[in-house]
Amino acid sequence: MSPVARRWEPAMRRALEVAAGAGPDVPIGAVILGPDGAELAAAHNERELTGDPTAHAEMLALRRAAQARGSDGWRLEDCVLVVTVEPCTMCAGALVLARVGTVVFGAWEPKTGAAGSLWDVLRDRRLTHRPEVVGGVLQEESSVLLRAFFATHRGE
Repeated sequence: MSPVARRWEPAMRRALEVAAGAGPDVPIGAVILGPDGAELAAAHNERELTGDPTAHAEMLALRRAAQARGSDGWRLEDCVLVVTVEPCTMCAGALVLARVGTVVFGAWEPKTGAAGSLWDVLRDRRLTHRPEVVGGVLQEESSVLLRAFFATHRGE
């Protein structure tokens, strides 16, 4: 593992811990760290729980971090989002619009990933903001959590 990826291991372990509490939802966890490295917000998927198709871990964490920061809180350019799975296009778009400084993720998502797998929204040169992207941090741990969930829910 690269030194850059190793730097984010503790935060990814926290995101994995958050993901484990997702209940009936796909176990994806997200944590947002402030400029000082302290946790601003954390969330797991809540689509099944709330019936909200936008209740992805990243979206909920963004909302909570913005609320925690208060006035002008939506500008998260000095923050880091750590998420257990590569963001989808909706989440990647929101991360760009929130001006998140760095996006760190665990497992690659070849079917819906928008940080290099299927699309690369986060680094699209046509956009006005492009966060730093670090992928594959604790990739195996993130993948195992997902495989276990889907094996149980598919009756494998």
